[in-house]
Amino acid sequence: MENNNGVVVRDISMPFVSMVVFMVKWAIASIPAMIILWGLIMLFGGFVTSFFLALGRQ
Repeated sequence: MENNNGVVVRDISMPFVSMVVFMVKWAIASIPAMIILWGLIMLFGGFVTSFFLALGRQ
């Protein structure tokens, strides 16, 4: 027999200023992730570009 105790969150009581501070911290924390993603996209784009350039030379 499985005991399933589900929880439903209906409301979050959070002051506006605390929510703004949380969102600013969240935005600042996303900057390193954006830099890493930008680097990976540039690396992948370089490989794809060099692949198609190599195909064009043959």
